[in-house]
Order: sequence, then C-alpha cells, then structure tokens
Amino acid sequence: MRALFYEAFGEAPMIANLPDPGPMPGGVVISVKATGLCRSDWHGWMGHDTDIRLPHVPGHEFAGVISAVGKNVMRFKVGDRVTVPFVSGCGHCQECRSGNSQVCETQFQPGFTHWGSYAEYVAIDYADQNLVHMPDEMGFDTAASLGCRFATSFRAVVDQGRLKGGEWLAVHGCGGVGLSAIMIGAGLGAQVVAIDIAEDKLALAKELGATATINSRDVADVSEAVRDITGGGAHVSVDALGHPQTCCNSITNLRRRGRHVQVGLMLADHSMPQIPMARVIAHELEIYGSHGMQAWRYDDMLAMINTGKLSPEKLIGRHITLSDAVMALPAMDSFKENGISIIDRFE
Repeated sequence: MRALFYEAFGEAPMIANLPDPGPMPGGVVISVKATGLCRSDWHGWMGHDTDIRLPHVPGHEFAGVISAVGKNVMRFKVGDRVTVPFVSGCGHCQECRSGNSQVCETQFQPGFTHWGSYAEYVAIDYADQNLVHMPDEMGFDTAASLGCRFATSFRAVVDQGRLKGGEWLAVHGCGGVGLSAIMIGAGLGAQVVAIDIAEDKLALAKELGATATINSRDVADVSEAVRDITGGGAHVSVDALGHPQTCCNSITNLRRRGRHVQVGLMLADHSMPQIPMARVIAHELEIYGSHGMQAWRYDDMLAMINTGKLSPEKLIGRHITLSDAVMALPAMDSFKENGISIIDRFE
C-alpha cells in the first residue's frame, strides 16, 4: 500500500509502498477513501505521544470501505461504508462494559498505538464494538471529518458540558475542534462566543453560528470581555486549542457554577498548566476533560446532521493528496489552516 510514514520524530515524512495490513479475528481492514489532517498527528510526529513506535504511519480520523473481515466479526461485511472513533475500545473491560469505550483501559488509537490512515489501508480490531456504519448519503470526506474533531466536540459540548438551548457557550480557539463546537452549540440553540487571534477564523465562526466574536489580541482581558458579552460569564466554556493561557481564560470566563471542558491537548511543556483553583472552589466551577466519543453515541450526532441542524461538511477547508501531506503535517503547528484538510487522493 502507498503510505506516508516517518522513521524519526521531527524528521521529514516520506511516501513509500509498505506492507498491506491483514485483519485480526475480530477486526477488519478498511480501504481508506478520506482521512483528515489533524494537529494531534503533528503532536505524534513531534514525539509528544509515548504510544508511538517507529517507523510510523500517522492518521486517525478517516472513512472508507471494508476490504477484509476477520472470522469473528458479526456486524460488518466486506463492502460496508464505515468510519470509526479515533479512540477505540476492547469491548470487554469495565469502562467498555459501562459504555465508556473512549476511556477504555486498553484503548487503541489508529495513528498512535498502531499504523494509521495516511495510507491506502488501515486495520481496526474489535470491529463490532468500534465501527460506525456511514449513512448512504454522506460523503467520505464528511465522515472522515467526524472521527476526531467533530465527534470529540460533540461529546465535549453535549455530554460533558451538558449545554442547553439559551445558555452561553464560549469557545477558545477556532480551529477544527473549535469550529465544530461552535456549530454544535448553535445547533443546540445556545448563544456562542468565539475567541481567536485570526480575523478570518472569527469570520468563519460567525458563518457557522457564533453570536459574538473576540479577537484576543484586541482586548486587554479575554475573560472580562466574555463576561461583558454574556452578562456575567459563560455557562459552558471549551478550550479547543490546548494552551495554558486559553485553559485559564476558559475557566475564568465562566459564570458561577459554570462548566469548563478541556478538549485541546496539553502535552509536552504545556502538560501542567496553572489552574485558578481558588475561583474553582469559590464559584463551584466544574472542570471536565473530553477524549473522543463512543461509537454508540454517533447515532445522536448523525441524527442532528440528518435533520440539518449540523453541517460538518462546512468545516472542510481543502482536499489534498497524500504527497501534499508531506509538507502539510510538519506545518500543523502554525494554525494557519481554515477548516479541516482532507486527504482523499493517494498520489
């Protein structure tokens, strides 16, 4: 199979023909039709993820067609159009049995724990627990955009943040995760404040449903600006970027008894941010992490897409080739992209 891989962290990726994967007894092999370029893959390429073993093929948000099926798979067959959450579970540990495969005790993640989807084929184990049937009318590029950023944002806003119609949602960072959260918040009937440093991203946030926007470079205090707009602070706030400053701002811009959800990864030098704990205690704030979304929760998300409340295809910025990703992956730390880049040609 044609694939993008790297042999050392931080060194230029390469394109080569690598061995095709085969299915485990409970797994499948998927012919990849589209896969997203995500900053999490950049973190992996930099060596921030300890699960990666070199040489490595990145890529964790994808959609495609099943090309091979293990003997124990019951719910899927060759030819099925599928996607998969980027956090997959074993199906039998305590967390999986409770419906929380996103924190499976022995979870696996394509593109991190094993070779991923920047390739023509990718193998997924425990297929019956982890795969999601794609709606017939959904394009592979749209389905690929769901697997990490959109699904993660859905769980963060709907399940962890428990956002309700009429409440205020603050979203810090208008990349793929942030724009997804904005669309989902607006789809739930909430009022959304989008915060970023780039005017073009803020303009896109408005198009996707943001009630108000803040350029953090233009205000002295982001949290105060959010509190002014919302009349006392956000009910729910999401750090979609993953930086000590945005994390702190997201907590301090909450109203009393507000809910902060940390979605943006905090790795390497950012892994131990300072938290305004005195405010957390005094205002009875709630702080949550959000890590992917279970396959069984896709039904509610897909239902909102089917009714038109959510339009994830609007978040796709550009379509690129596998060869284009050689330069695009190392550039992911620049935050210059508007929307999600999708690899859909293995040239």
